[in-house]
Amino acid sequence: MNALYKFFLAIELTILPAFYAFSQEKLKTDGVMPILAWVGVPEEETTIERFRELKESGININFSWYSNIEAVEKALDIAQKTGVKLLFTCPELKSDPEKTAKRLMKHPALSGYHLRDEPNATEFPELGTWVKRIQSVDKQHYCYINLFPNYAGAEQLFGKGVQIQPGKDIYAEHIEAFLREVPVPFISFDHYPVIDKNSVRTLRPEWYKNLEIFLAASQKSGLPFWAFALSVAHTSYPIPTIGEIKLQLYSNLAYGAQALQYFTYWTPGINPNWDFHHAPIGLDGKRTSIYDYIKLINQEIQDLSGVFLGAKLISVSHTGSRIPDGTKRIDKLPAPVKVLETSDGGAIVSVLEKGDRRFLIAVNRDFQNAMKLTIVADKSVKKVLKDGTIIAASAYTNTIAVDPGDAMIYTWEKNRE
Repeated sequence: MNALYKFFLAIELTILPAFYAFSQEKLKTDGVMPILAWVGVPEEETTIERFRELKESGININFSWYSNIEAVEKALDIAQKTGVKLLFTCPELKSDPEKTAKRLMKHPALSGYHLRDEPNATEFPELGTWVKRIQSVDKQHYCYINLFPNYAGAEQLFGKGVQIQPGKDIYAEHIEAFLREVPVPFISFDHYPVIDKNSVRTLRPEWYKNLEIFLAASQKSGLPFWAFALSVAHTSYPIPTIGEIKLQLYSNLAYGAQALQYFTYWTPGINPNWDFHHAPIGLDGKRTSIYDYIKLINQEIQDLSGVFLGAKLISVSHTGSRIPDGTKRIDKLPAPVKVLETSDGGAIVSVLEKGDRRFLIAVNRDFQNAMKLTIVADKSVKKVLKDGTIIAASAYTNTIAVDPGDAMIYTWEKNRE
């Protein structure tokens, strides 16, 4: 080995490790983003193989109905062996909530107790009592109640014959009434925004207003919120594309959601009124293309949990030639960002704070077409890649394409503002 070769080898061994260590800076993570399967592995499929398959999709909480408490205990044991948590409901949870909670509360795979889906306001007093009965025994595990979307009608929200004061936003009033009467640790709602109208996929115009209302309720109450993505086709809801699923999940996260949910994981049984089909697991028990979609996206989200999990929302606004109903147009950029421009279709622009960092998230609101995003920023601004790697934003051109429904993320230290 000649002297010159040894010289360059020494330089390579000394400098390159330091270079790669700097260029491969990673997000700090301090937990796992909760990702829940609504209509998860059914009771009759409670096996290690099925729960392992669920876990491999990136879902870490399984919600199923069980015929009795013994079936719940079997599912809890299987869940523990595969690293999954269980949200459950069974007849005993209703008939004797204290005894049921006392029997199951110490199981390490228990996530929480499912009480009701989409109750109207007349059910709130009963639900409040039910929650308190469970909490009298077990304060460590949550009681889960999911609320209607804002396209529900007044009768769905408040029950028959209830008089609503004119001029009130009945949906916001519904959420406020729930929070007054039911002592839950978080709030959850479902809203499936992509629908098929005459063979044309379109976005419900009230979806972002729903997110705005839940964000306001979350901030006022101090409770985090959980939100959904639709992953099963039925009635006017088409088989979801990867862009549609990403749009829902990244929009939820940009608004500050602290847990994500899929409706559904397992295709519900044949029902001519709903025509459920093509969930991640089909009616035949085999995987569909949706399984691969959610596996890919869930891995992305876990790699980015250092951005979203436990973050404080600083601001959320929108760009584009038109912005969604109930939202506000961006009027001020954070100091390190000098220019932010998007295609006419527009984006959600969210600023989150976590520890000593701030993050800017730009979500393409178009689930069918790529968006042109132009970012000009100080040298202090870095880009967060989907695997959690952080590199200088200046390594990229100022204008880049954002895939349908996808998100671009930038970060800087707070003291640089």
